Amino acid sequence: MTLPHGEPPAGPWRAIAGDELASLVMGAAPERHPRIVAIDGRSASGKSTLAGFLHSAIPGSALVHTDDLAWNEPMFGWGHLLADGILAPLRRGEGVTLRPSAWVRLGRQGAIDVPGTTDVVLVEGVGANQREFADLIDFTIWTQSDQAEAERRGIARDIASGVNGDAEQSAAFWHGWMAHETRFLAEERPWERADLIVAGTDVIPLDTGQFAVAAAPDG
Repeated sequence: MTLPHGEPPAGPWRAIAGDELASLVMGAAPERHPRIVAIDGRSASGKSTLAGFLHSAIPGSALVHTDDLAWNEPMFGWGHLLADGILAPLRRGEGVTLRPSAWVRLGRQGAIDVPGTTDVVLVEGVGANQREFADLIDFTIWTQSDQAEAERRGIARDIASGVNGDAEQSAAFWHGWMAHETRFLAEERPWERADLIVAGTDVIPLDTGQFAVAAAPDG
């Protein structure tokens, strides 16, 4: 696995069944309600796939995407929305109905809703595990991925969706975004705060329904 400079490779890897992974997450911080789980990783590293699986596997869980908080906000300047608008109220035992100011200003409909009765809240996205609000999170996962494979599938995904234009425009957007993301993650080093590393690209043979996991690397 090829990684950006400064991110140490995790390992040794072991295969676990999806239900075992879900049990690990459900068992985190049982004395706290709700249990807040951050799923962080680089773009196209497999965060959304992992979060979607856990959301389906954990009854009554809620899923928050940081992309919704980042919508029309300064790049990586939305941490206060997650900390103050979602995590802090949950820690007080309150439910959340959040309409970020950009949603109101630009007419985006709906809200980010997390009922107060939720047992497990999954927060997924680049920057889900930031140093400034680490004390509000109970369990953290870093999805580690091969840099070239993540780029390949990230650009392919953007081309297929058309969200960033044609193939040339999508590639240009990807590289521009990654310049910011790489600097941000080099400063934050969220893998050092992770309780578990999950591989988002192939590292060991897996059977259907299995995930490759490793302990968090040092340094």
